[in-house]
Amino acid sequence: MIEETKDIVIDKDKFVFVPIGGATGVGMNCFAYGYKGKWLIVDLGVGFPGDGLPGVDVLLPDVSFLEKNKKDILGLVITHAHEDHLGAVGHLWRSLQCPIYVTAFAAELLESKLVENSLLGRAEVNVCELGSVIDLKPFEVEFVSMSHSIPEANALRIKTDKGLVLHTGDWKLVPDTVLNQKTDEKRLKEIGKEGVLALVCDSTNVFSGENKLTEMDVRKELEKLIAKYEGKQIAVACFASNVSRVKSIYFAAKKNNRQVCLMGRSLWRMDAAARACGYFDDVPEFLSESEALEQPKGSVLFICTGSQGEPRSALSNLSSLTPQKNAVFFAPEDVVIFSSRIIPGNEKAIALLQKRFKTKDVEIITNKDADIHVSGHFSGKDLQQMYKWIKPKIALPVHGEARELNEHVSLALKWGAKYAFALEDGEVLELADKPIILGEVESGILAVDGKKILSLGAEVIRKRRKMIEDGTLVVTLVLDGAGTVLGAPKISSFGLIEDGTDDEERVKKEIITEVQSLGDDVLRDDLAENAVRTAVRRFLKEFYGKKPLIEVHLVRI
Repeated sequence: MIEETKDIVIDKDKFVFVPIGGATGVGMNCFAYGYKGKWLIVDLGVGFPGDGLPGVDVLLPDVSFLEKNKKDILGLVITHAHEDHLGAVGHLWRSLQCPIYVTAFAAELLESKLVENSLLGRAEVNVCELGSVIDLKPFEVEFVSMSHSIPEANALRIKTDKGLVLHTGDWKLVPDTVLNQKTDEKRLKEIGKEGVLALVCDSTNVFSGENKLTEMDVRKELEKLIAKYEGKQIAVACFASNVSRVKSIYFAAKKNNRQVCLMGRSLWRMDAAARACGYFDDVPEFLSESEALEQPKGSVLFICTGSQGEPRSALSNLSSLTPQKNAVFFAPEDVVIFSSRIIPGNEKAIALLQKRFKTKDVEIITNKDADIHVSGHFSGKDLQQMYKWIKPKIALPVHGEARELNEHVSLALKWGAKYAFALEDGEVLELADKPIILGEVESGILAVDGKKILSLGAEVIRKRRKMIEDGTLVVTLVLDGAGTVLGAPKISSFGLIEDGTDDEERVKKEIITEVQSLGDDVLRDDLAENAVRTAVRRFLKEFYGKKPLIEVHLVRI
């Protein structure tokens, strides 16, 4: 956990909302509601590191504040099964040790995370029916069905004697016409008539207009595309969690007399969860890659992970320029369909992936070329409709970048909210007729680094980043008892100076000159080591414009 700070004292009689993660960006969703000394947590998700965090697997919200209050946590309620809402449970449950409340599909995916972290049987998991109500006094929590890009997405109606909150999770109004998942508009209208104190709402698509495209429209477009490429190998990349899309792809392939192969572990996990919950009752078992290789070329369609350019994904493997033993290989005139959107920040990785396919003369089709993707998030018109139904006194936009959050605040005020806040993670807001920010509690970002959970500012991460950006240089220097340099320094450079070059010899001379200038101070190890660092740093800054990580090994004989 990050360095401990002093949290504010929260009056038990105040009904408060505290974003622990997810208020100031996309990912790491974790929100806390406090009242009468008790706490209710909504979601516990991961974030995904960019290129600037080498070796980091995922990011986590820092739950130090909640950990300090874990004896008063009544439960963790998960809105839906996407990683940014559920993925951190396995990593952080030990810090919270509270009951978990999920619907069936999320429970299926949560189980594997608990197994991976040796928590199965230890963590109390309560599987809730869609539309059910759970009594966690002083909170009453109701699951309200919402349409999204994963089965069983829910908004939460959170009621206390201080007021009612609607926490939307991720949502849209256009129904999922493949899995028949619909937003419960009737219930939302009823909730609005009850009188809503606060609306905590997703902000992802706040700038979008109207979108009437349905998942069934995507299926029909895929049918047409697949028909155009008879005899060609076709791969369709999509988000693994988009169960509707996987089902659409299957039926589009079936219409064109193709069998379907799944490629990617996360797709197989989703397949298992979907079958366990009955969403694939009308879909036969998919082919494995080895089974697909036994079929005639052009008779199989491959559904792949890796639409965001992830390295080592199924789609990345397909982009290989040379055939691999016992592996599917895509050749010129084969086709890759990206049935997904570009998540901001992944543009470069996706472009590089597509370039590798184009180098092989594989045809690329994206959502710019055909209607092969529909967003799982609301349109701007949907958002306006939500405000008409709910009529909240307080609007609390979350789950968006700064530009989206600020726009959401402006729109909420325009559409009738009396107050609107784009809170920072850690800020404590009193939910009342006159809401006020009471102060801050400890928050931040943690990094999963292999088997360790570290602060994002940990020295090991900082040094690793510096090594990648500016390189590393290790100097070994041998001195005798009088401080005389014995032999030339040995330099091991990683990503900087080429061995055996004039620069290597020059920096060695700089080191010797700097050390010899110390006089009697050369007898002190710390001063001798600093002299070496000074010489190396000065040389590399002047001739390379770099500030590498410098390690000095001083040997005295």
